[in-house]
Parts: sequence; structure tokens; C-alpha cells
Amino acid sequence: MGQEPLLDQASLDRAVADAGIDVPPRFFAEVPSTSTIALELAADGAPEWTVVAAGHQSAGRGRLGRSWVDAPGKALAVSMILRPPVPPDRGPLVPLLAAWAMVGAISLPAVRAKWPNDLMAGERKLGGILAEGRVEGGELDHVVLGVGINVAMGEEDFPPDLRATATSLALEGADTDDAALLTRFLSALRGAWPPDDHDVAERYQRVCATIGRRVRATTTSGARVEGMATGISSTGALIVEGEEGEHVVAFGEVAHLE
Repeated sequence: MGQEPLLDQASLDRAVADAGIDVPPRFFAEVPSTSTIALELAADGAPEWTVVAAGHQSAGRGRLGRSWVDAPGKALAVSMILRPPVPPDRGPLVPLLAAWAMVGAISLPAVRAKWPNDLMAGERKLGGILAEGRVEGGELDHVVLGVGINVAMGEEDFPPDLRATATSLALEGADTDDAALLTRFLSALRGAWPPDDHDVAERYQRVCATIGRRVRATTTSGARVEGMATGISSTGALIVEGEEGEHVVAFGEVAHLE
């Protein structure tokens, strides 16, 4: 028999209500992707702070078309509809604010954010955040924020090729009460809403393991930038000081070099 889901409809209802949200959430035992459902609901006009959660995602996804793997009943898989009153170029601030909120909700000294969307415990990946938005008439209509956290997974639950680089709250000795974690996360995110350019950058920099390290950034166009990560711009981009001056990396992948 499989592991019972960490969440069910009743515990999700309580978690959302305890965070001060009065929009009914939706729980599914298993879905391909909570974000796919949330995107459909958002397109149909579902209100802000609609939360969709699942006991298991069979086709979860990460950035740049990658897949997200979880073990049934052992991970927190949740997406929510947000309608931030910001221009489209400020949309990348949303996942950074979410990362700040989740680092605080987990409250382990080793847990930090890695730009642009990873949550790390030391050098091992604990979770990730994916934001998908829709622009209409030059305005940002909505953002669906997907969050995946490895909660109760043991080493045997990870594919062999990920066991050296992935971890979970259980493996880190942290609280594995996912409903309580979700409440803390949603409460922090709502308390800092709506996102403000400088406020988000300042909050994120406090919990970001990338700032102050030498990095190699590979942009989506294939260009490579190497240097010291010195900060976050007002649009959520990573600022890298290289030999040829300052570079602003809006999208891409980052490797920590030291």
C-alpha cells in the first residue's frame, strides 16, 4: 500500500483558513500538475488566493521544461492563483517573494534560496518554485505560483541519480507537518502582499545563498556570464559583477562556483 497523502481536503481547508484566506481551496489525491489546474481556473476567472493542492503529481514540472519528481504522499505540491497589481516586467518578483516566505516558514538555518527558483538545504535541493503568468492587453492578468517541497521523502524515494543532490525536510530533521508549513508560508506571503520592487529584493537577498558568491550564469540564449553575484535588481534579475563590468541576468541557470 502507498503512503497516505500528507494533505487531504479537510487539512487543506484548515491550513488555508488559518492563513486568513477565505477562498475555498481544491484538493486532489493525484493530478498530472496542480499548476495546470490552477492555470485553467485562473483563465476562467477564479479569484486570487485560490489554492490547488495534491497528494501526488504524476507530471509535475519545473523551469525550462524540466519535470518535477515527487513520491506519492511524501511531498507538498501546491499551486495558487495570484493577481499582482504590477507590470509584466515585475512578474519575476513573485517567485522571489514566495522563496523568502518559504525559507521563513521552514525556519532551518541551513535552508536558503538559490536564484532563481530553488530552495536548498546546504548544497542539496529541497524544493522549487515555478511562476507562470498571463499577460492581456499589456497588463499582467494573473500568475500561478507552483511550489514543490520534499517533505517526508527518504533517500530511497529519490531516483539514484538525484540522491547525492536532493534532500527533504525529514532528512534534514525538520518538522514534516505539511499543513502547518503551508499555513506559515501562506501567512508570510499574504503579509508581504502586494510585491514592492525594493522590498522584495531586500527580503530575498536576506535568504539568498547566491548573493556574495562567485557564479556562472547561463542565459536562455546560451550566453555565459561569470563573476560575483552582488544583488537583485528591481525586476528580480541577478546582478553579476564580472571582469568586463556589471551584468544583469534576467533569465537562466546559475552554478555556484565557490
